[in-house]
Amino acid sequence: MKVKILMAVMFAWLLTGCIGTPDSEGWHYSQKKEFMKILESDPYLSLCNQKVLYQKVRESENSKLMSKLLVAYADNLANSCIDIAAFNAAQRARKSDKFKTHFEIYRQKVDPAMIKMQLQAGQSIEQILKPYVPTYREWNRLKQRYRLLQQHPDTDPVLLHKLRLNIERVKLMKPETSKNYALVNIPEFRVRIIENGRTAISMGVVVGKHHMQTPIFGEDLKYIVVNPQWNVPDSIARNEVIPRTLKNPGYLKRHRLVIRRDYNLDSPALSFNSVNPQAYVGGKGAVPFKFIEPPSKRNGLGRVKFLFPNHHSVYMHDTQSKYLFKRKVRMYSHGCVRLERPHELLKYIITHYTNTPWKKAKEMYDSFKTHYITLTKRLPVHTSYFTAYIDDDGKLQLFKDIYGYDKLQKLKF
Repeated sequence: MKVKILMAVMFAWLLTGCIGTPDSEGWHYSQKKEFMKILESDPYLSLCNQKVLYQKVRESENSKLMSKLLVAYADNLANSCIDIAAFNAAQRARKSDKFKTHFEIYRQKVDPAMIKMQLQAGQSIEQILKPYVPTYREWNRLKQRYRLLQQHPDTDPVLLHKLRLNIERVKLMKPETSKNYALVNIPEFRVRIIENGRTAISMGVVVGKHHMQTPIFGEDLKYIVVNPQWNVPDSIARNEVIPRTLKNPGYLKRHRLVIRRDYNLDSPALSFNSVNPQAYVGGKGAVPFKFIEPPSKRNGLGRVKFLFPNHHSVYMHDTQSKYLFKRKVRMYSHGCVRLERPHELLKYIITHYTNTPWKKAKEMYDSFKTHYITLTKRLPVHTSYFTAYIDDDGKLQLFKDIYGYDKLQKLKF
């Protein structure tokens, strides 16, 4: 009798998936139970457009349907519930020679075969989903506030939609392992260095004009340039410097610009009339001569710039136009990020992210000669677009949709 009871218990354990082999789809009973519990509360806000499939799974607990739902849920977590195809089409439609816009989508691959293997290996659903969960503090803060406001029946649906859209944008950010990062929030006109979940330093910024938008992307900060020269991009040379100099021969001198064959100040000087400037007005393509503004107190880049190399040629830098920081809306650059207190940011990064003593860096700064300082500790920089943001005091802040992404990005549900 005791043997029969023991066999019955063992058989029950096998059925529950606590031990034994998984079913043909790789599922153990405990995993099914865990997944259904996750779907019920949707803590990752990733059920989105799969509610019909969820209802079928609830009714049948069919393993194939459950696998399909798990893959879809993981994909919504990894790649957001924004209609990416429609958004990319809208972006392509508004791009032109005179309208610059870019929103980087960091897609993650969700492999159904890999998920099946993880199920067969007995991994929990939490473990399977973990690689796709955003690590940014903005993720948890926005999600918690969204859930809280959902509980109040009088919450404005427009506000809930705005919050949810910004939650989905966190999913689109470049996957990150570092707990330290710089976050430029474009609609807020602010940059923060965030370390282990707290704001270490924060200041105002100037961002790109409406038709020359600061791109949304992420790259690592690599170098600091003290006393930089400004290398005028070919696009600005074609559309601004050359036409204005043709109209006013004194333009170059007034703006302290010199002409060289390349961006090397030591290369032979050229005169404006000797380079056939009329042939390079407007249009696209490289210009076979370069305009440079040498380092000085009046340099357009100011006294310092912070380079996170990228194909947009965008960086953070000092500025001569300090008066712009008195304005609430600060869309005046060609795409780069101008800093309100660059000297303060310089000292902080030199002290915490390089091996260069601050005294030595200060000597470089005071020399008015160009110096490069390499970071020795990783600091990712993310230019982001949050029209809803939770600050360190727990206050929900809402910002205007200055680049129109709230309108262009549609939820899939």
